[in-house]
Amino acid sequence: MSTQAPTRRRGLKAKAAAGLTALTLPLAALVGLASPAEAATSVTATYTKTQDWGSGFGANWTIKNTGTTSISSWNLEWDYPSGTRVTSAWDATVTNSGDHWTAKSVSWNGTLAPGASVSFGYNGSGSGAPSGCKINGASCDGTQQPGDNPPSAPGTPAASDVTDTSVKLSWGAATDDKGVKNYDVLRDGTKVTTTTALNYTDQGLTAGTDYSYTVVARDTIDQTGPAAGPVSVRTTGGGTTPPPPKAVKLGYFTNWGVYGRNYHVKNIVTSGSASKITHINYAFGNVQGGKCTIGDAYADYDKAYTADQSVDGVADTWDQPLRGNFNQLRKLKKAYPNIKVLWSFGGWTWSGGFGQAVQNPAAFAQSCYDLVEDPRWADVFDGIDLDWEYPNACGLTCDTSGAASFKNMMQAMRAKFGANNLVTAAVTADASAGGKIDAADYGGAAPYYDWLNVMTYDFFGAWAAKGPTAPHSPLTSYAGIPQAGFNSAEAIAKFKAKGVPANKLLLGIGFYGRGWTGVTQSAPGGTATGPAQGTYEQGIEDYKVLKTSCPSNGTVAGTAYAHCGTNWWSYDTPATVNSKMSWAKNQGLGGAFFWEFSGDTTNGELVTAINSGLN
Repeated sequence: MSTQAPTRRRGLKAKAAAGLTALTLPLAALVGLASPAEAATSVTATYTKTQDWGSGFGANWTIKNTGTTSISSWNLEWDYPSGTRVTSAWDATVTNSGDHWTAKSVSWNGTLAPGASVSFGYNGSGSGAPSGCKINGASCDGTQQPGDNPPSAPGTPAASDVTDTSVKLSWGAATDDKGVKNYDVLRDGTKVTTTTALNYTDQGLTAGTDYSYTVVARDTIDQTGPAAGPVSVRTTGGGTTPPPPKAVKLGYFTNWGVYGRNYHVKNIVTSGSASKITHINYAFGNVQGGKCTIGDAYADYDKAYTADQSVDGVADTWDQPLRGNFNQLRKLKKAYPNIKVLWSFGGWTWSGGFGQAVQNPAAFAQSCYDLVEDPRWADVFDGIDLDWEYPNACGLTCDTSGAASFKNMMQAMRAKFGANNLVTAAVTADASAGGKIDAADYGGAAPYYDWLNVMTYDFFGAWAAKGPTAPHSPLTSYAGIPQAGFNSAEAIAKFKAKGVPANKLLLGIGFYGRGWTGVTQSAPGGTATGPAQGTYEQGIEDYKVLKTSCPSNGTVAGTAYAHCGTNWWSYDTPATVNSKMSWAKNQGLGGAFFWEFSGDTTNGELVTAINSGLN
């Protein structure tokens, strides 16, 4: 990567974790009650699973006042089996201690008149079902008698007689002080039968498919205990190799884009891009004093959105606990629960703080975790992205922290954020001999990160004011390239050679062009008099502008260039993006990412090309 990367590109440049505190959003399910001694203020709660997308689910709880007097608040508790957890929630404050979860009413929905009800909802990961439900300290179904305890967990189910379409499950008996009535068998979190037996044969399955089973006991008043299991089963047939993971399609969203660029989270929806991406990197948080810090408090969580600007068409109010981009991202995730959001820290302008931070990697990781998992927005983020430009090398400033510093940082981040959060990094694409890839131990860090965003753009630009003109994002080398090792293919090859698995590498796409003026030669390699004029910065312009102001009239090394008047620009088009995605698939890469949403057209041409090219 060129050390001349622009202030604009990286200029200011999360699975929700265990200690989740949820914020407000809608949901449907059901929850419990007080004992008969408190019948005047009885409350029930009921659970409903609303969605299931394989790796996660949506759920609702509905709380109803079944008593004769009003209540002023409610407190719901339940247990999930290990591996199942809440990742984001709304209309309740949700916290956990291990596998025990608690949801408390918020200021506006705690008061319930007799007969009234309210719902809250959440998204989760895993396949388990809730058990041990209590509402305001009593059974969720309103029938618990004093001293009547829920049943124990059954024995962990064992699978046998597995065929293409069926499996037999057997489990040990649960115990209960008043007796066990029957058992619920759940497949991937959904109940498939209730039986009095200690075995069940599940049929009608799909060959060569993975399933997860749990079993829950019910007592004589239908209280459920903790779940047994899970046990994983793969049916026979259908081949022995599971389908490959879906490609990552990640875009950067910049907090400063809400100002002069007038680009908001809602535009991700209106452009049609929301249904075609898998991840968003929110850029940027700062790195100061050895810690992760807020980048732009107003844009991040304070800016009030009007109804027409908001993802869901609902205006912010003056007294709501969270506004700004964070609240809009929460609304986006509610509408598109498959999207994961990571908070990206650093970038070109704010990378100077990493050198100090990695002197104490554990303290740095703790500060980042505390900020990402702040109770006000913990449900918004699914992990962290570290954009250090560049470890043990020079960017805006020069770092001398040593080759091991990147590995030490990523190891500390993984230790703190755990296996259920994403930990990623944006990294150089300088594959020159002794260049920036060689400066840090990216291969040694591989066990600790989920993937690397390889910044395969900005190889060349008008910081070399006199030229030669060259494509800023060449896929391969070509005759006359100004610098050996400055292309995507060599960067990816070098990371692989250093021990980074191919599926942990994402190919970068710039949604902008770089250009010169005073150019007479149409082909690359011409001389120039300086940077071409751009809307926000000299030498750089969005694709959405260039596609009409200076249409491409040639390609070189897998990317497009354009000569119009005395200006010369290079940028990716839908056609070149599509071909780069084919290359990425052939290389076995984990997917692609782009910088950044606002450079695309209003109908998301480039995002569409990434999506179709990786499918």
